[in-house]
Amino acid sequence: MTRPTPQPISTDRAPAAIGPYSQAVRAGAFLFCSGQIPMEPESGEMVSGDIATETRRVLENLKAVVEAAGGSLRDVVKVTVYLADLADFADMNAVYEEYFGEAKPARATIQAAALPRGARIEADCIAVVG
Repeated sequence: MTRPTPQPISTDRAPAAIGPYSQAVRAGAFLFCSGQIPMEPESGEMVSGDIATETRRVLENLKAVVEAAGGSLRDVVKVTVYLADLADFADMNAVYEEYFGEAKPARATIQAAALPRGARIEADCIAVVG
């Protein structure tokens, strides 16, 4: 069996990586997306507002990365959400449902002690594309 050559994926529709990593890596049909925080791609500034606003920005960033690989959010099979405070779960979940609807990928949601740049939410995902 031939091992697929990993291909980095990047788009200017999501924030550039702020470290030595790719926005996503495609290996065969699998797409592994790095964590996204509520950062505006154009300015590099963090979105401020309530957790719903921040969740929306995070999911828009993930959507842009998945689309850059030729997929859509319907192709996402696993999401991990990191919250600075699990008290934000219900508001995050309401926005999350707007984006994934009936697709319902597998998901884990955990409370993290700290997230990059003081973010209150980060999310990553795995998709099957192509």
